Amino acid sequence: MIAVLSSTLALLPGNVATAGRSGPTVPGTHCPAFPRDNYWNTRVDTLPVSRESATWLAHMHPEARLHPDFGPSYGAQPVPYGIPVTVVHRARRVPVRFDYADESDRVRYPLSRRTQIEGGRQANGDRHAIVVDAATCTLYETWSTRLTAGGWTAGSGATWRLTSNALRPRGWTSADAAGLPILPGLLRWSEVAAGHVDHAIRFTTDVTSRAFVWPARHQAGSTDDPAFPPMGARFRLHADFDASGYSSRARVVLTAMQRYGLVLADNGSPWYFQGDADPAWPAALVEELKRIPASAFEAVDTSSMRVRANSGEAAGGGA
Repeated sequence: MIAVLSSTLALLPGNVATAGRSGPTVPGTHCPAFPRDNYWNTRVDTLPVSRESATWLAHMHPEARLHPDFGPSYGAQPVPYGIPVTVVHRARRVPVRFDYADESDRVRYPLSRRTQIEGGRQANGDRHAIVVDAATCTLYETWSTRLTAGGWTAGSGATWRLTSNALRPRGWTSADAAGLPILPGLLRWSEVAAGHVDHAIRFTTDVTSRAFVWPARHQAGSTDDPAFPPMGARFRLHADFDASGYSSRARVVLTAMQRYGLVLADNGSPWYFQGDADPAWPAALVEELKRIPASAFEAVDTSSMRVRANSGEAAGGGA
């Protein structure tokens, strides 16, 4: 069986006052989107500002505004913008041929003709495929995903147990450049509509250094200059950001950006942040989120969060 799924610092008006105690779950399943004490699900609003914050921001187009990388396609492609999630229940798994096989999990993946691919079957671009097996709470992610006459191919593939904080081997990529899972960093319409987002959000920038910081496992930078941010760097919206001109649903997202922040996970357009490919995303909300200025963010010193080098468990996780 396959199913396709498409709070403030002093509480911004219109938000719920308390976050979900059990942590984020994968819609359509009973599986967690990683444990509550995972890095993605841990607040960073009380952590110190990174000493590299001003330097990194100066090299990340501070004049830009954020861009939600999801929402209506307006006919430009056959499916909504965003990264879809396919939920399966002990579906048949098939072999996949990888371009970067040495850094891929060479197991069989539950891919089929019903697997949703980012942008649609004829899309260019990253062509991410995210599949969750709800029976085993296993996450499968690939990019440049294609079904050819000879079978399935992808750039690379990675798997995770959603109940575990285990990281990929150091130096290994995943379906993004940072070697991190994509799923826990997707902003989902269902959680915005419910009134709270209890996790960090994945985003991209165009130039990164050849470095990565915990819990990232991989870099794909184009410069050795440490003035540019490394993979895994985390940023948060200023606590005093004026949200008075935003709608209640936009303030749900702003609160998440203050509490949990953004995680730099891949190279791409500056300040694009990712969400699920849900046809219910309101066009007006997507446009509203494009008003958020990059200059309102700061880099966070997350060094105190790390419990173990090879674990995504975060000190203070679930706070």
